[in-house]
Amino acid sequence: MKAGGDPITPAGMNALKARYDHLLGKERPEIVEIVSWAAGNGDRSENGDYLYGRKRMREIDRELAHLSRRMKVLRVIDPADQIDRSKVFFGARVDLADEDDVRKCVTIVGDDEQDAGKGLIGWSSPMARALRGASVGDLRNVRLPSGTREWEVIAISYD
Repeated sequence: MKAGGDPITPAGMNALKARYDHLLGKERPEIVEIVSWAAGNGDRSENGDYLYGRKRMREIDRELAHLSRRMKVLRVIDPADQIDRSKVFFGARVDLADEDDVRKCVTIVGDDEQDAGKGLIGWSSPMARALRGASVGDLRNVRLPSGTREWEVIAISYD
């Protein structure tokens, strides 16, 4: 998967682009305006608006550079285009059950869009690596910081 770039869903790429556009088109110009106004107020060493504005501008510029670098190396993969829907690949929504029949539903997404609270697990996470290529009924051991757990694949779907 690395050869063509890190995977990301179309929704994930759209979210990164939206964040980049928001920072570049709205937040940064607002901060530039505040800094320019504050710079015209005299002594910059004790000017809170100026100092905060410069600090915030550096943070925005750093995030813009990071987003730009990430978007260049990401490869958009649409889960809807997955041909073999009987196995777990990128973009799969997987229903799982552990040894105690505790159920869990996860969707395998790009590392840039992972959110464990929403059940979105990154492509290179231990759980996603263990599930890759699995079919319904397969048992997979997942090594986590809390220990190894065995999960059974109950269902696989692609949105």
